[in-house]
Amino acid sequence: MVIKIKPKRNMKIVIGAALLSCFLGATVYASALTPNKVPLTPVNEPEFYGSPSSSIASAVALPAGAATFSTSGTVPPLLNKDGKTVYERYGDTEKQGEGILLNIEKQLKEQGLSLKDVIYLRVYVTPDAAKKSEFDYQGWFNAYAKFFNTKENPTKPARSTVGVSGLVNKDWLIEIEAVAAYPIPHNQD
Repeated sequence: MVIKIKPKRNMKIVIGAALLSCFLGATVYASALTPNKVPLTPVNEPEFYGSPSSSIASAVALPAGAATFSTSGTVPPLLNKDGKTVYERYGDTEKQGEGILLNIEKQLKEQGLSLKDVIYLRVYVTPDAAKKSEFDYQGWFNAYAKFFNTKENPTKPARSTVGVSGLVNKDWLIEIEAVAAYPIPHNQD
């Protein structure tokens, strides 16, 4: 197919349309990167974005120079070493998730932080043999709901939940990584 462009006027229209298309595309892309904000507007404390009805944030912005604390993958505590089943030794996904979040809360406290400072969670969930070898996402969501987006802790961190085939210990049904931001000291006049 050959396109013939006749006068200079048509060329100006083609170039103008291409430039407008690039501008609109860049604007939409920049808006997607910084929801609810003018692109590149600095923040003074962590800002959480997303739907007010969601239990998690879709994104979090941190101020320049903010210090963070990250945990490694934290695994469930052993409840009963002599337990005959996974549930007796470590609990189901919900119980394991609760134990992990309590452990993360302890790690944060040692750093002068709390679960209110958590900005991101990455969660790995394995299939539960006692539940038709399906991922017990609801068990994880139930554990999460006891610690976040509550009256005591209204923080709704950004979060990824990933189904994986297994973890280091076959009894572990869940592993969690957390990132928390240290509070920004406010200037005192």
